[in-house]
Amino acid sequence: MNLFLSFLRFSFPSSPKKRRSNLLEPRVDNDSPKETEMNRMLATLALLACCATLVHAEERALNKAAIIGAPVAEVWKAWTTSEGIQSFFAPEAFVEAKPMGKFWIHFNPYAAPGLKGADDMIVLAVQEGKMISFTWNAPPYLPEVRGQRTYVTVRMKALNDKETEVTLFHGGWGDGGQWDDTYKYFDTAWGKVLSNLQKRFVEQKPIDWTPFLERLKNPK
Repeated sequence: MNLFLSFLRFSFPSSPKKRRSNLLEPRVDNDSPKETEMNRMLATLALLACCATLVHAEERALNKAAIIGAPVAEVWKAWTTSEGIQSFFAPEAFVEAKPMGKFWIHFNPYAAPGLKGADDMIVLAVQEGKMISFTWNAPPYLPEVRGQRTYVTVRMKALNDKETEVTLFHGGWGDGGQWDDTYKYFDTAWGKVLSNLQKRFVEQKPIDWTPFLERLKNPK
């Protein structure tokens, strides 16, 4: 709404009024009918622009956060190296922390190419020690939207020498059908990922994926 008011003040500055010598003298509006109509049209356009801005601001996204009991440098390594990702996120990963670098996260290394998990994702942007952004996709069991790409931004902020705040933003969503299913899936999944990251540093050791991999190789 502040944007709307600023627009109106810029578009329709108050014009100085001729001082009336006699307070009883009738006030005259110098605006012509054409100018009045133009002002109304511009005000309507400004209102529509304001509404469009508000709708855009309400675009749905997933926001998650966690406090990790580790220095920010260690948390950064966990998100930006293959070994780090394998320590809490997935049993197999290929990560290159640079724009257009690999961000391949394989939850099922034994699956066929293209069905391993976050296959062929790429890094979008990196701010050393602070932020990494990458593309993301839907799980294989949601094929209608798996070929689409959303995006994830992970930010890290040191709270002190031993604690780091991690925030995760997941945007770029469609709506309806399997888009809604995917959104619901990751609303839960990202919370589990951050819990695993906390666990990895609380226990001071990487997650042991051996039992998980055994279940993948020998499903019942």
